[in-house]
Amino acid sequence: MQAPLPILITCLAFLTACTPAPRHDSAPETLNDINVIDAVDLNAVMLNAADPNEAVTYFARASTSRPERLDLRRGHALSLSRAKRFAEATPVWARVNAHPAAAAQDRLNWTDSLIRSGDWVQAKAVFAKVPQSDQSFARFRLAAILADHSQDWPEADGFYEKAAALTPTPAGIFNNWGYSKLTRRDFPEAQRLFTQAIRLDPDLFTAKNNLALARGAQGQYSLPVIPMTQTERAQLLHTLALAAIKRGDVETGKALLLQAIESHPRHFDAAVQSLRALEAGAASG
Repeated sequence: MQAPLPILITCLAFLTACTPAPRHDSAPETLNDINVIDAVDLNAVMLNAADPNEAVTYFARASTSRPERLDLRRGHALSLSRAKRFAEATPVWARVNAHPAAAAQDRLNWTDSLIRSGDWVQAKAVFAKVPQSDQSFARFRLAAILADHSQDWPEADGFYEKAAALTPTPAGIFNNWGYSKLTRRDFPEAQRLFTQAIRLDPDLFTAKNNLALARGAQGQYSLPVIPMTQTERAQLLHTLALAAIKRGDVETGKALLLQAIESHPRHFDAAVQSLRALEAGAASG
């Protein structure tokens, strides 16, 4: 049988009166704990925001108000790097690495930002302080890029090979390694590495374009047998055309430009401009 409503209310009032009141001195600490948890979640959300510039604004404001927080400094630097604002990211990475709790990954990110800003001298100096015990993919990738810049080809090849073995997604490494071979004019090896990159990531257009460059540099003007969209086909034909013209095969280049214009599903302005420039040069010659 259910208790009458007045009795229930009386019991609830009695139980409430008997429950010890919370200590007021513990409330701020609990509130701060909740705020910290919320802030950590928000930091993660902002770092993955669709618009990295929104994250830059958030972390710039947050790190200014809490300069002692390493995670906020790091978030500011990471968001600037995501936004490709590397010149701005570099001094922020310097401040991150000035913190006593900074990690080796922070120094690697600083090096990467310096490289992308074109400051190779400082990049090498910063990278030199990364512990040799760090056998991470990030370290070997940067070591390969720095060795490439110094034209230390055996070192570069060794580091590219190590980096490729340390990541489940090595397509980008094979593409970079292939481009290194391309600059050395080792076209067959470049072609092999670009093909490997495309096999691992069929959507990596940079590797497709680089493969066309490698083939064009050898006078191979047919499109490689790789997956491509109609727009990509037109763009690769354009790349082959420019390679042919650079080699002096002007008529072949002109024919490839016409194919590129016809293949593109929309107006292909770059190819049209290239063809006009070619025809204008021929007319003036």
